[in-house]
Amino acid sequence: MQSNMEKKDFSPSESISCQRQLDEEQRSFLGSYPELEIVHYKGKTIILLGTAHISRQSVDAVQAIVSTIKPDAVAVELCPSRYRSLFDEDHWEKMNIFQVLREGKATMLLANLVLSSFQRRIGKSLGVKPGQEMVEAIRAANQCDARFILADREVQLTLKRAWGQASLWDKMRLLSVLMGSLFSNEELTERDLERMRSQDVLSEMLEEFSRHFPRLKSTLIDERDQYLAKKIVESPGDIIVAVIGAGHRQGIQRLIETSRVQEVSFDDLNRSPKPSKVLKGIKYIIPLIVVGIITYGFFYSSAEASWTMIQLWILVNGVLAAAFVAAALPHPLTVLAAFVAAPLTSLNPTIAAGWVAGLTEAWLRKPKVGDFMSLSNDIVSVRGFWKNGITKILLVVVFANVGSSLGTFIGIPVIASLLR
Repeated sequence: MQSNMEKKDFSPSESISCQRQLDEEQRSFLGSYPELEIVHYKGKTIILLGTAHISRQSVDAVQAIVSTIKPDAVAVELCPSRYRSLFDEDHWEKMNIFQVLREGKATMLLANLVLSSFQRRIGKSLGVKPGQEMVEAIRAANQCDARFILADREVQLTLKRAWGQASLWDKMRLLSVLMGSLFSNEELTERDLERMRSQDVLSEMLEEFSRHFPRLKSTLIDERDQYLAKKIVESPGDIIVAVIGAGHRQGIQRLIETSRVQEVSFDDLNRSPKPSKVLKGIKYIIPLIVVGIITYGFFYSSAEASWTMIQLWILVNGVLAAAFVAAALPHPLTVLAAFVAAPLTSLNPTIAAGWVAGLTEAWLRKPKVGDFMSLSNDIVSVRGFWKNGITKILLVVVFANVGSSLGTFIGIPVIASLLR
């Protein structure tokens, strides 16, 4: 099935010559769906269908609208990676965990899995797979011989841009929210999801998100609104159905109706963020501060004081990193590796404690084939996250980095207090 669908994808430069318009019967049919809006752009009729990503009603609406309207193209809120994850059930088995660690993608992958976990838990309780409405949109497009478009920006680039633009405080808060969601027992009903699709509730939620995470909102929502809108209007044909999350509908509609979509540049939106000069500078300044304090203590206090500073630095950094890593229940030698590595990596801006601890755990307990095969099911529960060999490695990486960072910020004032 996958190969057939991939043949249906297309280049925006292709065109469909026939002119089509919605007839009165079709317009009347669409009027029964309050979650959609019809907009026009340069002769195209675009149906923006806002969906709840885990909702049986959304799946049914997608099937009915695409099969009834028979559009020239169906744009879906998927990027190539998310498309493959939906249609290639074995995609986790192809992941190289060592490569993920070496490339520094462990935190991004863990965040992605936690978000997937939240969706899968809700979907399990409602009997709907996450992203099922997108799957049905593509299937319906194939059945009516319409083209389908993967209209979203690559998810890894979106997360990378969001992470790069977030402040240190935002990153810590976001990680705490993500990890907290793992332990949440709150259940959403189909009625709750349908209520969340209403524009008033969505606007309220987006405004609250903007207040708490203004920089993240710009990357995760506003930029994707622009990307999706541009992809949608560039779709070939006269009638286009766009299956998007309800939270994007208003922003995309505004961009198309005001023609601001013409100003959107894919080059700008696809550019990887440059490393923050401030954060890069801090990575080098912190080791200089620590070494400077210890050196100053040696010459202006006493050799004994300097030696005590070194011991405290090792103790504070090592203990905190080891304690956090131990919470992931790894191999005992991984905890020891975190204790030894943290005091040293805190003084080396090119190596992170999580990198050392993660590779140690991966080497000591190499993920089994079963870990890859059961990953999709294991991430639904907290127990599964801690049991699965892959997620355990990712937890080790993140926990080691958090513990080492705390050790650094606590350790500096501790050793500085010994100066006389």
